[in-house]
Amino acid sequence: MRGNKSRALSLILLCLPVCLYAQNWYGILDSSRAITWNPGVNGGIPANYTQCGSTIAAYSGTATTINNAIAACGAQTYVLLGAGTFNLSTGILIQGHSNVALRGVGPDKTFLVFSGYQGCLGTPSADICVENASGINPASPPHTANWTAGLSAGSTSITLDNTSGLSPGMILYLDQLDDSNTDNGNLWVCETVNVCSTEGPVGIARTGRGQVQTAVVTSVNSGTGGVGIYNPIYMPNWSSGKTPQAWWIGDQISGVGIENLSVDHSGTAAAAGIVFGNARDCWVKNYRSLWSNRAHVWMFGATRIILRDSYFYGTQSTGGVQSYGFENDLTSDSLFENNIFQTITSPFVGGTGTEGNVFGYNFSINDYMTNPSDWLSSSAFHHDIGNTYTLYEGNDGIGFTGDAIHGTSHFMTAFRNRWIGWKTGTTNNTNVVQISSFNRYFNFIGNVVGKYGYHTTYECAAQTTGDSCTADGNSGVWTIYTWGYANHNGPLNIRNDPFVKTSMMRWGNYDTVNSAVRWQAAEVPSSLSLYANPVPASQTLPGSFYLSNKPQWFSSTPWPAIGPDVTGGNLPGAGGHANLIPAGNCYLNVMSGPSDGSGGVLTFNANNCYNDPPLPPPTSLTVVVH
Repeated sequence: MRGNKSRALSLILLCLPVCLYAQNWYGILDSSRAITWNPGVNGGIPANYTQCGSTIAAYSGTATTINNAIAACGAQTYVLLGAGTFNLSTGILIQGHSNVALRGVGPDKTFLVFSGYQGCLGTPSADICVENASGINPASPPHTANWTAGLSAGSTSITLDNTSGLSPGMILYLDQLDDSNTDNGNLWVCETVNVCSTEGPVGIARTGRGQVQTAVVTSVNSGTGGVGIYNPIYMPNWSSGKTPQAWWIGDQISGVGIENLSVDHSGTAAAAGIVFGNARDCWVKNYRSLWSNRAHVWMFGATRIILRDSYFYGTQSTGGVQSYGFENDLTSDSLFENNIFQTITSPFVGGTGTEGNVFGYNFSINDYMTNPSDWLSSSAFHHDIGNTYTLYEGNDGIGFTGDAIHGTSHFMTAFRNRWIGWKTGTTNNTNVVQISSFNRYFNFIGNVVGKYGYHTTYECAAQTTGDSCTADGNSGVWTIYTWGYANHNGPLNIRNDPFVKTSMMRWGNYDTVNSAVRWQAAEVPSSLSLYANPVPASQTLPGSFYLSNKPQWFSSTPWPAIGPDVTGGNLPGAGGHANLIPAGNCYLNVMSGPSDGSGGVLTFNANNCYNDPPLPPPTSLTVVVH
């Protein structure tokens, strides 16, 4: 009896953390098309950090005083900046110093105004660099190994032929060679210009290795080469024939938080407001960010990051094509939740080699572009090779785009989002969901999409040549869904791809063309030879695909807020199937933001909007395994 109990406990421990809850999508999505999303800081954002040193009063000058204070602090502490304006002529650097936080007394009280920035090690420049001591250079990492076993999806144990310098807690990057330039007709990982992409690789991953999973090492057996990893292998196409390998730096930064600050980036030329480089288990919370250059927060080699409860306004590139809220490269298992984006062209951009991330319950408004001035940009946007198993849930914004500019992506899931596909003054690119050639096996479940009186066509699906949609004659401008076109906004130097639609899973979505929820077996890819999805036996949907129950910060907002099973919702034009999410309520009713997103910067403090106290770690766990 004792032995049986021991084995049962061992199974529980091996399963944690990915098995704490059953997969919420069980019975709706096939197991090949989804994962157990387990994003964010391991154990949650810590609530036990204590202040280190005296509060730093507002001043003008270099950031040396702040940098030195951070460097002098011990683990599980924070440096506190007082009320007032800090005019900083250089950037803040948190380098190789883990388990510290930088806090203000509130984003409506502590203001950082940068006129100079920080050069980061191997990553884009930033006003605030959070990076490991030795930097990151994917083109020439200090440690590499061949990945020889444990390639199957779901594995948490892999084998490498070299583990020198590898230890538990380190960040491990797993990659393999791209597929050939000949379409294999199913899951095609490719970034070759004029073959499967219109512009080719961006040069972030190792050459010819765009599929990357960023993992955290839990154990190392140097004798056998066995390596345990925290979250399991996701993609089903890892293959010894594609020379799978691992690479690592040997040091990383972790446990760093940026909290309760307002930061003005308008006076610097840094590429990003904050950069996380070779970082894990870090966070940004209750943060107001204004006028970053290209991206407000850029993850470049990162895992288990949380960005939440924050407000992002404008970029210096607003009106152009590189105006991003969050930009992710070589980033896995991170959570971007309950944020507000105003006057940013593309709030969420998925870059190269990103897997297992979650964008949940974010509100974006006035996704703004001036070149061309009539162009509508999507709020959720994946852009490069290797975006896989990303979940977009509960967001309220313009729409969703999977382009064909820098390569192919697969197994993306959109669940319970409200996407309207329209903004005042825009007449081009106003289709709601648009997935370009070779982006395959996507899932759209329980979303509420479109605008009454504007969108008149349900879908336009590309044929091998030509266009199956002739009703509007303009590539789906007034269309809910467009599938498989060579590119939605660039040169047509690759072919159309009818398989984008064929491989698509749709179930329980409400659209304003049909004015109905669609539970159509014909929109379920049940007959595919690979990665088929059986027709669900039920029209009942869970509240979330990654949360176990209603989060406390939802307060009085109905749960779920959006979806086919929601009735009497307070968002107009959604058939009663959508309510204003908490971030939208904060923007409109607490911050008094204009309903069209126009106007200037607003005062923000998350404490005025959300009831989200830190949660203690669980004291008892129930394991449910399917």
